[in-house]
Amino acid sequence: MDDQVAMDIVGVRIELPTNTPILLLRERNGKRFLPIWIGPNEAAAIALALQGIEPERPMTHDLLKVVAEQLGAEVDRVVVTELREGTFFADLVMRQGDEIVAVSTRPSDAIALATRTRSPVFASRAVLDEGGVEIHDDSQEEEIERFREFLDDITAEDFESGSA
Repeated sequence: MDDQVAMDIVGVRIELPTNTPILLLRERNGKRFLPIWIGPNEAAAIALALQGIEPERPMTHDLLKVVAEQLGAEVDRVVVTELREGTFFADLVMRQGDEIVAVSTRPSDAIALATRTRSPVFASRAVLDEGGVEIHDDSQEEEIERFREFLDDITAEDFESGSA
């Protein structure tokens, strides 16, 4: 795991003017951020879990959590493993007894599950070197605080596409 960097989930926001959700991860012991463009359903799943909101009916990621628990497995960690042609890839690392299984998945799905299981998130050093961005000005903490305030007010309806 020497080539893996611990990441914190900052949250999800909507990029304007495209209205595309972005998952924002921050290097735990560094200054880099990793922005990952994701789908609206995954954005809603992550945002709700980060806010501690449980939907009336379980979402797909809630179901996956229950299935893993019923099979005696647990989420060990999520690792954003690769950035290829603008697309991120991840491994969902599961543990069942002494056995470890890594399942290739979209980062958004793996992180939506990690938010429900309180599992750690990592990025490979190569991915962070390629896709990470640094914020150099003094407004970094203010920007993060505004982002967190935005997350406090967001609901699942904010991620609806608006088309019937």
